[in-house]
Amino acid sequence: MKMLLPGAAALLLAAAPATAADLLVTNVKGVRVTADRKIERFTGLLVGEDGKVKRVLHGEMFRLPSGTRVLNGEGKVLMPGLIDSHGHVMGYGLALGQLDLTGTRSLAELQRRLRDYAAANPDRPWITGRGWNQELWADKRFPTSADLDAVVKDRPVWLERVDGHASVGNSAALRAAGVTAATRAPTGGEIRNGLFVDAATALVDAHVPAPTAAMRAEALRRGQEALLSRGLTAVADMGTSVADWNAMVEAYGAGRQKLRIFSYAAGSAELANLQRIARRGSQFGDRLWFAGVKLYADGALGSRGAWLKAPYHDAPHTRGLPLLTPAQLREQGGIAVRSGFQVAVHAIGDAANDMVLGGFAAIGCGTGDKRCRVEHAQIVDVPDLNRFAAGKVVPSMQPVHQTSDRLMAEARLGPQRLGGAYAWQTLAQTGVRLPLGSDFPVEDPNPFPGLAAAISRQGMDDQPAGGWRPQERLSLAQALAGFTRDAAWASFAEGAMGGLDVGQQADFILVDRDPAAASAHDLARTQVLETWIAGQKVWEKTPSVTPERG
Repeated sequence: MKMLLPGAAALLLAAAPATAADLLVTNVKGVRVTADRKIERFTGLLVGEDGKVKRVLHGEMFRLPSGTRVLNGEGKVLMPGLIDSHGHVMGYGLALGQLDLTGTRSLAELQRRLRDYAAANPDRPWITGRGWNQELWADKRFPTSADLDAVVKDRPVWLERVDGHASVGNSAALRAAGVTAATRAPTGGEIRNGLFVDAATALVDAHVPAPTAAMRAEALRRGQEALLSRGLTAVADMGTSVADWNAMVEAYGAGRQKLRIFSYAAGSAELANLQRIARRGSQFGDRLWFAGVKLYADGALGSRGAWLKAPYHDAPHTRGLPLLTPAQLREQGGIAVRSGFQVAVHAIGDAANDMVLGGFAAIGCGTGDKRCRVEHAQIVDVPDLNRFAAGKVVPSMQPVHQTSDRLMAEARLGPQRLGGAYAWQTLAQTGVRLPLGSDFPVEDPNPFPGLAAAISRQGMDDQPAGGWRPQERLSLAQALAGFTRDAAWASFAEGAMGGLDVGQQADFILVDRDPAAASAHDLARTQVLETWIAGQKVWEKTPSVTPERG
């Protein structure tokens, strides 16, 4: 049987008959951003048996050969699958099984959650958790060992701050790690009353029981399902270990690896280890990409580990903690670049960004097409903003960090040093691409609040009125490109995905509202209905009809 589809006259399938595995997605309100940063609407997709886009439809009419699968979108909105440019896949999956301290509004609430978790998990030898943020507490005081001892004394407790750059342990954890009052913090770290900042966290981390292979497999399954449910079809994993990579490869071999992952090794040592077992570039049907290495130049604002050019406004005794010297960046980054790998460096403070930009110039990032990346680029000295474009450096940024951190940033920096803070539009106007993400599990991986924050500079509470430093807002086309085309480009995957272009992977989502017609408030609350990767449905909110054959 042949089907006549509505629209203007066309000829596509007469010249190129569909195979039995082709898929026609029709009756949708398609929204994507074009290569020249314009919002384009379309009515459907034709997907080949290889899972790649054969044609983007705009109401054409043509005869459909029998055997073609047909997905009637019933008028739903279809978007390209979204890509998170900076997350931590295994860390997110593991966090979903730990004590969740996200959103605690006081030390008392942290203690209450800890008490309940300990009671519900009496057999866990260590209690680990993450997500606390003292900036949400009235007194803004960091927790201490004594605070945790008041709740749990019989086994180690180790709780990570929301940004991953500080952790607090009870006395049992410190004893297990051999930490005493005489223990000195390593370079790039601090220890204060059971609070360990940046490099000092390794003193205890090394003694926390490592996840077993089975735990990693379950964490990957759990994390992948949650990411797919939020409309993410690909993510850049910033800090992959060999054990993580092996879990992903095993999942692919078992047919469980659906999410596309761009892997950046967790430091230069893991880069060397991964080079022995993996090759650079796309592998395993574009499901896993070995892209480069992730390094750290400094810590985070919340724990005052971000490295600043001038002292903290609210703590004049410190400028933060540099975690990488210029010589180390030149050595470690240079090895990676010469081997053909990308270098991605975490830099939040203006001193850290300055150092990384200089280091990138020294290792040749500005020659050719190396796409060296600065992860976060949150606080940049205004004169340094133009150096990104001049040095061909990619600023990989997270809109939800601005909405979460704005009050803290004002306190940490003072009103006179915010000119280069979360400066998205200023950077875009210099000519750089802006890949966007969330830094999950620091933030929730849902990309729609990120899209909304990018265009409004407001949080989920619609504050502040008019947006924080609103001149830095992005247009919807810029923001959507940041979570699709630019995110793929930032990992050298623009030929394979990101735009639903002909020949690209047919990764798309069906959602409950039109992002180009929604307010920022409503856009942030978009619900994903289905997620498709390579023309195959991999997640759905509710059961739906299987595509019919024409």
